Amino acid sequence: MKKAFIAFIVFMTTGIVQPLLAQASSDTTWHRGGNIGLSLNQVSLSNWAAGGENTVGFNFLFNYFANYKKERHLWKSRIEMDYGLNNTKTDGKKKTNDKIYLSSIYGHELRKNLYLSGLMTFQSQFAKGYDYGTDSPTYISRFMSPGYLTIGGGLTWTPKSWFTATFTPATWRGTFVSSNILSNQGQFGVTPGKHLLPEFGANLQMEAQYEFLKNMTIFSRLALFSNYLENPQNIDIAWDVQLNMTINKWFAATVTTNMIYDNETKILQTDGSKGPRLQFKEALGVGVQISF
Repeated sequence: MKKAFIAFIVFMTTGIVQPLLAQASSDTTWHRGGNIGLSLNQVSLSNWAAGGENTVGFNFLFNYFANYKKERHLWKSRIEMDYGLNNTKTDGKKKTNDKIYLSSIYGHELRKNLYLSGLMTFQSQFAKGYDYGTDSPTYISRFMSPGYLTIGGGLTWTPKSWFTATFTPATWRGTFVSSNILSNQGQFGVTPGKHLLPEFGANLQMEAQYEFLKNMTIFSRLALFSNYLENPQNIDIAWDVQLNMTINKWFAATVTTNMIYDNETKILQTDGSKGPRLQFKEALGVGVQISF
C-alpha cells in the first residue's frame, strides 16, 4: 500500500507540475504567472544597554499558476512553497514558515462559466516542527505528518476571470501521519497506531486573484469541508490570503495570513486540556522578489 501511495503521489504531482513547467508560447489558451522571493532579517548588538540578542533569519517563497482554457476544457493548476528560519544564540534555529501546497482542477463546460469538474489538492510541509511553549521543545510535525490529500468531483463556476469556485459534494480527504511517534499519540485525528484518517464529505473551494491597484495584487483561497460520516456540522476551514506589493523590478513586500480550523487537530492549552482551536498566522516580508 505504501508503494501504491507513493506512486499515486508521483502521478498526481506530475499532473500538476507538468502544466506549470510547460514552455511559454504565443498560445493564448495558456495563462501563467508567479513569483519567487527571498527576504532576510538580521540584528547585531554590541554592549547594547536596552538589551536584546543577535539574530539572523530568512524566508523563501515560490508561487506559480498555469491555467488552460480552450473550447469546452478548463484546467487550473497551482503550486505554493514557503519556508522560513530564524536563528538566535539563546534559542538556536526555529522554523517560522513551512508550506507545500499543490492543486489541480479540470473541468468540462456544461454551459457558459459552469463546468463539470474534478478537484485534487495536496498539502504538507518540508521539515520537522516543534512546540516551543513547553519546558523543552516538543516534536509535533514533519513532512507527511500531517499530509492532506483531497480528491473530489462536482462543479466549477468561473463568473469572472479573477474568481473561481469549485463545489465537490463527493469528496474524499485523507489525513496522513507517517511518523510512528505522532501516529502512536493519535495526532491529527488518526486512531493511535494508524497512519491514515479517511473522511468523506463535501468541499467548497473559492479562489480570487485581483490587482486592485497598480503593482498591488491580492490572492485569497477559502476552503470549507464537512465530513458526512462524523459531526457534519463541524466545518473545517482553511483561509489563505497573500497581499503582494511590488516596489520595483527586484523588490517587493508581501503580507500573508493563514487561518485554520480543523476539528481533528487538538491544540494543547495552558490548563492541560486539548481541543480544536482557531489557528492564525501572519507574516510580513520585504526583500528580493521576481515576478513572471
